[in-house]
Amino acid sequence: MPSTRTRRSTALSLTAVALLAGTTQLTAAPATAAPAAIQDKVLVIGLDGANLDRIKTANAPNLKRLMAEGLTAASTLYSSPMAATSSGPGWSTIATGVWPDKHGVKDNSFAGKQFGTHPDFLTRAEKANPSLNTYAAADWEPIASADAGGPIFSPTVDKRLGLKGDANGYDVEDPKIAAAAADELKNGNPDASFVYFGEIDIAGHNSGPGSQAYLDAIARSDRHIGTVLNAVTSRATYAQENWKILVTTDHGHKDGGGHGGSTIKERGTFVIAKGAGIPAGSVRNDVRLVDVAATALKQVGVSTAGLDGVPLDAPDNDAFDTVRGSLQSRTDETGIPSGVKGYTHTAPSGWSVDNSAMGTGGVTEWRGWSFTTDEFWTQAQRDQWRELNVRGRDVFAVADSDEWDDRTNSGKFDSTLVSPKWQVQGGTTRTLRFQTHYRHEAGQTAQVLVSYGGGAPQVVKSFTADATAQPQSIALNVPAGVSDVQVRFRYAGTNNWFWAVDNVTLG
Repeated sequence: MPSTRTRRSTALSLTAVALLAGTTQLTAAPATAAPAAIQDKVLVIGLDGANLDRIKTANAPNLKRLMAEGLTAASTLYSSPMAATSSGPGWSTIATGVWPDKHGVKDNSFAGKQFGTHPDFLTRAEKANPSLNTYAAADWEPIASADAGGPIFSPTVDKRLGLKGDANGYDVEDPKIAAAAADELKNGNPDASFVYFGEIDIAGHNSGPGSQAYLDAIARSDRHIGTVLNAVTSRATYAQENWKILVTTDHGHKDGGGHGGSTIKERGTFVIAKGAGIPAGSVRNDVRLVDVAATALKQVGVSTAGLDGVPLDAPDNDAFDTVRGSLQSRTDETGIPSGVKGYTHTAPSGWSVDNSAMGTGGVTEWRGWSFTTDEFWTQAQRDQWRELNVRGRDVFAVADSDEWDDRTNSGKFDSTLVSPKWQVQGGTTRTLRFQTHYRHEAGQTAQVLVSYGGGAPQVVKSFTADATAQPQSIALNVPAGVSDVQVRFRYAGTNNWFWAVDNVTLG
């Protein structure tokens, strides 16, 4: 059954009052009906090819109201070779809550799809709890109908509406989707729904996101969103329901229109969300596209185990994120826009960087381990796999000998990132976990070392092959009598590649 919250009040019965007063007459308390249980529901709205900065400029009162009353979170995608910034991988990532290296969709051919292993969130909800009512409506055929490698949302979903917007025009089909979805949301009883509109993407292809035509398409899509949201609030049972609304997109558009490549605008996505537990007007930097499915599933009481995404009410508590306020704009880099603040050598509290073996000179931004963001780091040099660090969130640590070597230097890149001393109990086993994004080349080394009780650091992991966007888990057997553990990440190379780590924990 869907998760519920029941409000109850307890009154002292007349019987109890009589006994406390010492009377002999017993009177039964009047029966009081319990309030109806609150039903948790979720609606995900997809806007194909929508750039967040243009939504902020457009006449879009419904979207802007959601932003004012909830959360706005800009984010970025992968690029090739993980997947193209196109609709197939984008909507598959949103629907499944896992990245393309798991769901298998790299382009709009859907070749290699793994939806049986990694199903969409509506299918997951149905299989976990068949009593849940699920609904999907879209006019890009692969989303909800068996066309061009689809459907992304499987036939297990209770009710699906698939129209063909690419042939008849999304300006014709989007209003039909809005009307049908509004009728279902108002008069039916869906617990989890997905509704898609495609017109913005077509305007991006035809005219570019900087055009008035693109703004007009956003305005029309916003009116469709208003139709759908009005249907939700007009439900006869709305007062007894707890709705979470999410709006997202599958990719962005480059300035001249089009997508599929690795520019920051093509990779640009967002999540807008409103509902219980989401602060009004909030902005976050740690949200990823995979979090949409995780949030939707948790809202209807379904496990998110196995997903790359995390629910929006479970924010990342990574120590590296605390240095965001110290980030600065470029120093030596020329390809990164001057207004982007995205790197610092200031380590988080308790952490440090040992550059005693580090060469001199080189590009300032990358001299030793740096703390940076995807927006900043990937624009230093595109299409060298930096864009594949999809499991890193917000601020992460990077050692990049390739970029460091782009200015005159002497010596070798040799830098060590040092953790705080974590308190442990001797004779126990602790698990070191972190996200890693490592591109290998002969001549470089990447080692994880551990020091027990201040002793000599011991190598517990060496990377000798590519490990792109991978979670790591290392069991540490703490010797008897030891009370603290310290971890080191040492990277050395000479114009080789890079190593990024994030969310380091000792659990």
